[in-house]
Amino acid sequence: MTTTGPLRGVRVLELAGLAPAPFACTLLSDLGAEVLRIDRTDTPAPVSAAQDPLARGRRSAAIDLKQPGGAEAVLRLVERADVLVEGFRPGVCERLGIGPDTCLARNPRLVYARLTGYGQSGPLAKRAGHDINYLALSGALEPLGPADGPPLPPLNYVADFGGGGMLLAVGILAALWERQSSGRGQVVDAAMTEGAALITSILHGLRDQGLWQVRRGGNLFDGSAPFYTTYACADGRFVAVGAIEPQFWAQTLAGLGLAAGDLPAQHDRAAWPAVKARLASVFATRTRDEWASVFDGTDACVTPVLSPFEAHLHPHNFARGTFTEVNGQLQPSPAPRLSRTPAAIASPSPRPGEHTDTALAEWGLTTDEITNLRKDGTLR
Repeated sequence: MTTTGPLRGVRVLELAGLAPAPFACTLLSDLGAEVLRIDRTDTPAPVSAAQDPLARGRRSAAIDLKQPGGAEAVLRLVERADVLVEGFRPGVCERLGIGPDTCLARNPRLVYARLTGYGQSGPLAKRAGHDINYLALSGALEPLGPADGPPLPPLNYVADFGGGGMLLAVGILAALWERQSSGRGQVVDAAMTEGAALITSILHGLRDQGLWQVRRGGNLFDGSAPFYTTYACADGRFVAVGAIEPQFWAQTLAGLGLAAGDLPAQHDRAAWPAVKARLASVFATRTRDEWASVFDGTDACVTPVLSPFEAHLHPHNFARGTFTEVNGQLQPSPAPRLSRTPAAIASPSPRPGEHTDTALAEWGLTTDEITNLRKDGTLR
């Protein structure tokens, strides 16, 4: 596969898993790495031609890791790999014969990247969990939601993708950079609970400055402030207001036809509920897009709340190419942007096992090895 990104020449071996680890591999692929995904031989083919952004830009080889030759086939690929990515529970790869000690013995320069919910050690290491559990344990979930209701999970954005896949990619890049001087690989142990905790750094700083109270509600960024929240419009859609600075707040009030002198001071927290109610009554008089027009061209920090499936139509996103199509399917474009070695989508999402023979040959397996593996049922 020919790529132009800054990671061109980096070979990544991905053991197929669920969303967070594939997201990390998508980031690496978009940045130019060659990613070979090892799928299970019993993985069903997709029911449609839909393109999964979490599977784009790589090839797929189907290997049965439970067959006697499966582990050795992976270890042969490890010999040519720069990075191995796995997202299984602790101990699974060791039981399969492809744990970090075995792989690093075969290739001492390998970056062995592991992503789990709770990490490779500790009392909860082998426990099942999902994004909401990692958020809860990290302290990231409790501040989310209204003061008079339970905490609300932000889909699975924070632990799975921000604190998980993205943090894993950062760890991989750091290990690759260090390898340039040491010549040695290492294990990257990324835990979604720890990544989610890291994202809460700002709250710890605000609390120590006396700017964040422990109870939910009444804080600057939790939706309590009338200048940092969302409002319903006449059509049932919403606008987002992020007018933290006083000059931006003044422009927001001007756009709403309100005089600052007729309202309590911006940071009078006792008055926030009343001010929010006043703004809510005004925003309810026009549609979302009408308000977007009112605030267009201003620094009021008022924007329409777009769904994930209409965001590509916004003029700014359209101009920037924030979204793209792959085989007719809408997807977010690669990011960030690099001026000289731009990121790109190398290829559409593969079918499981689509490139087994060709990819394994390019990664160093001989024709006889591939033939024998296929005969004994290790390959599909």
